[in-house]
Amino acid sequence: MPPAVAPDRLAQTIVRHGLRQTPVRRAVLAALAGKGYALTGAEIELETGPGTDRITLYRTLKSFEQSGLIHRVIDDSDVLRYAACSIECSADAHFDNHVHFKCGVCAHTYCLSQVAIPAVALPGGFRAERRDYLLSGTCQLCQPTP
Repeated sequence: MPPAVAPDRLAQTIVRHGLRQTPVRRAVLAALAGKGYALTGAEIELETGPGTDRITLYRTLKSFEQSGLIHRVIDDSDVLRYAACSIECSADAHFDNHVHFKCGVCAHTYCLSQVAIPAVALPGGFRAERRDYLLSGTCQLCQPTP
């Protein structure tokens, strides 16, 4: 599990992306930055506590995505998940063209930021708008010990 992110760093990150910091925004970013895997909206709602208004939560997720703080993670469950973007991401430039990995044991979907999506040569007349690459298997935490 990644170390917790300091509250002042969360506030600085939110402001650096051109957003006003609020308790909900800090809580959502803390939930996403504190996990090593992508979370669903329902999981984020549980992490932020019972006082979080659902409409405010989803508006926060939308503004975070538009500003480059988070990205959507698509996996084989048809459930939308969210993950914190890398520090280099912004509203103008996303660097989340990386591989995602879904563990069949714990069902967590991880961003493998160090693994780039391989180049794909498309036939004439095709233009990719989005690139998603999902691998499935067993994560390092769920591997059986020898």
